[in-house]
Amino acid sequence: MPSNKYELILAIVNEGMADDVMDVARECGVRGGTILTARGVTNEEAAAFFGISIHSEKEILMMVVEKNIKNNVLNAVYDKLEMSKKTKGIVFSLPVSAAAGLVGQDDENK
Repeated sequence: MPSNKYELILAIVNEGMADDVMDVARECGVRGGTILTARGVTNEEAAAFFGISIHSEKEILMMVVEKNIKNNVLNAVYDKLEMSKKTKGIVFSLPVSAAAGLVGQDDENK
């Protein structure tokens, strides 16, 4: 079952934005994902000092993708959803060392 074929992309965004992330990811070939609801924690004094608003309700979108599209997905989400702006969110990937139950594109057509 070892696999170096997949990556896990995680997007942690403000509540209501996970669907937008998924729309961009689909344009890059991602077929699906899982959304978890979460609550961010931060130092409220630091937020007040820097004059930024903290949106504590978050969504985490998890997508297992083939390695060959990972960079396209990360770049598209970062650019199209303006992740560089404060409080927009973060998107990153982790390697998947083993996977079971994933249906590949070729497997679906059999």
